[in-house]
Amino acid sequence: MSARDQKNGGDKPEDMVPVAKVWLEVERAECLARGAALKWASGVFCRPEHLERLSQYRKRESQRTASIHMRLKSMVQSYLEGVGWGLEQLREARAELKEVSHALKKAGQESDRNAEGVKSLERLREVSVNHCQLLAAVSNLPRLYSVRSMVLETERLVESRRLLEAHARLMDLERWQDDILWQLHGAAGTAGSALCTEDQELVTKYFSGVGQLVDALGKELWAVVSSALALARQNPTPFVSAVRIVEREEALDRALLEERGGSRGNSRPLPPGRPRCWRACFFQVLVEAVSARFRSVSYLHTRGPGLAGHLSALQHGIMADLATVRHLLEHCVPPHYRLTGAYLRASHRCLHAHLAQVSSWDLESGEIFAVLNWVLHIYNSPDMMGHPELVTEMDKVELGPLISTEGLEQLQNKYVQSVRKSVSEWMHKALQVELQDWQRDQEPDTDHEGFYQTSLPTIITQMLEENARVALMIGKSLRDQTIQMGLYEMENLLNRFREALVEFGKEHRRDPSNNKNKFYLHYLLASISNCIILKKSTVSLQQQQSSRWVGQFSRTPPNPLAALDRAVRRACRLVMDQLQLDLQSLLPGLLTRPWLVQGDPTPKLCCILEHHLELYGRVRPPCRQRLQEEAQWLMVVEYVRALMQKKLICRSTEERRQLAHQMVQDDQQFREILHGLEGEGSVPEVNPLALLPVLADFIRLKDPGMLTLEVSGLAAKYPDISEEHVSVLLDIRGDVSRDIRGAVLDLLEQSAPPLPAGYRPIFTDILVPPSIMAFCLPTAKCA
Repeated sequence: MSARDQKNGGDKPEDMVPVAKVWLEVERAECLARGAALKWASGVFCRPEHLERLSQYRKRESQRTASIHMRLKSMVQSYLEGVGWGLEQLREARAELKEVSHALKKAGQESDRNAEGVKSLERLREVSVNHCQLLAAVSNLPRLYSVRSMVLETERLVESRRLLEAHARLMDLERWQDDILWQLHGAAGTAGSALCTEDQELVTKYFSGVGQLVDALGKELWAVVSSALALARQNPTPFVSAVRIVEREEALDRALLEERGGSRGNSRPLPPGRPRCWRACFFQVLVEAVSARFRSVSYLHTRGPGLAGHLSALQHGIMADLATVRHLLEHCVPPHYRLTGAYLRASHRCLHAHLAQVSSWDLESGEIFAVLNWVLHIYNSPDMMGHPELVTEMDKVELGPLISTEGLEQLQNKYVQSVRKSVSEWMHKALQVELQDWQRDQEPDTDHEGFYQTSLPTIITQMLEENARVALMIGKSLRDQTIQMGLYEMENLLNRFREALVEFGKEHRRDPSNNKNKFYLHYLLASISNCIILKKSTVSLQQQQSSRWVGQFSRTPPNPLAALDRAVRRACRLVMDQLQLDLQSLLPGLLTRPWLVQGDPTPKLCCILEHHLELYGRVRPPCRQRLQEEAQWLMVVEYVRALMQKKLICRSTEERRQLAHQMVQDDQQFREILHGLEGEGSVPEVNPLALLPVLADFIRLKDPGMLTLEVSGLAAKYPDISEEHVSVLLDIRGDVSRDIRGAVLDLLEQSAPPLPAGYRPIFTDILVPPSIMAFCLPTAKCA
């Protein structure tokens, strides 16, 4: 073992284990390297001719090995140099640490020696503190003796509203209080917190009048600010003084906060009651003053018509106050106050709260209209907030809506509901008046064109048009809602009107001779004209709507036009029933042998028909033409029905000729009465009067063998004619054999054409009475 190994104590057994592991790893790496080299050489020199390049491979590998050795040497050298430099730094740090430890030990010894000398100065320190306190007391004695007198004098100045002088004295008192507290705090800094607290309580109690002065001065200031609008017109000096005091206080608050609250190193506290934030109080008092101005407007007569006057008084009061603020008070405050904007915000908030309260009342439609009109049109008009001098200020202030969108919708809904209630009541009264008019013992009134009418359509039309016009003054949305409501009520009215017509007809049928119903037909015709007027009004209202609006009254939109159509159809049906009732007594004598000889009762029928048609001329078109057409159809149907009764059976060719001739004459009389119908362009596609000459030709036909052709043509023109109708016509002729009858009926049965589109049946309404036979042979045809 070498001397170095002996010095280090030799290799210990626990150190030999890592070394053995290292050598094992080296041997393993060397084996792996040899194996890899052999594998590579066996791959390269697999053939004899490859050995010629052995020298080249040897030279290349030698160069590579030399390069690796050089890099390893360089790396180890740099590592060793770094280790040496680190050891040198550690030696220098150890030396410096020894010097610092020595210096600290020496300083500690010096401190221990000086502590004994400080104890001898404690008495001197106590004497110095007492001397400072006595010096502060002596220097503050004149101020302390004058505090009472200054407090009394300041109170007198406040009471006499010499606010600037009072505030100057108050600032002196507060400064003295603050200085004394600070001197006591600094002098007693080492005496403990209990002494400081006692001194502070003593000084606060001595200067208690100062806090009362602050309250009194503030009360006077806010009284001046709250009455600023009145003072501005008389003497704005107190208001200017109040603003100057507020600005002094604001500047003092800001200076104290920056001086004593800006840095943590300065422990001097803020004076009592600071910061006062009197500028914020100034604007708060201004808001309360505006609210008080609103409350000063009388609320005693705000219901009913008085609400519009109340809103007008608010408008004039606000604009007068804004003029005072803009022309007088704005010049009494600093520009950054923006007093006009502050007053606008305060007024807007008060108006918002007040209108919310008004909207919660149970308002009538007129009151709601006044509120909506004032909010939506007057408030933002040039007469109020849209005034040219206020536009620039309004652009700077974001006021928001006076009433929220939800609130406006609720108000509009309340307005529509109130108007609906009124409209429903008026429509009910108008309908009752209409029913009373029907019982009058005189004809209905006529308009300038000579058409029958009553007061009902005028009342309804004017009422709905007026409501739509008033609602449009608020906005198109409210107009649409009001029109929609009116259409619903119109539909309900027309349904009740139709029911009233039905009852009117029933009452007349129970006692047709009643003198009260002498003008029954006239008022039916007036009702039809009324419906036509209401239809025009309904169409006009629907055209006024800006968009299709589904209202809140029903899930389905109103359909007053359908209700009008139903009412008109019912009235027309009653008119036709009355015509049929008037003709009923004369129809049994039609198409009988006395009629064949004398021609009666056709002239009487024509007189009745002419009278009815003359009355129909008092109905507005197009219902006038409709009634004329229905009367024409009714006359022809009743005439053909009388023919189907077989009250007249021809016995010879002469009787058939006479019957056909009389039917043609009757047709001519009917045409003379109805000649004006064609001139109005309302003749139906199938003219019922054309049926009578066709039937006359059928009866006049001399050759029964031509009946088959005649029936074929008749069925082509009138496809609704049945075998029963043709059989009755054959019976009336009286000369048709059984074979011809069978052939005609078979042809009709085989060639029954379908009804064309738009064809109005005429024979369908004519029932053939059953034939009464004493005896019937069971033939196939009869069966």
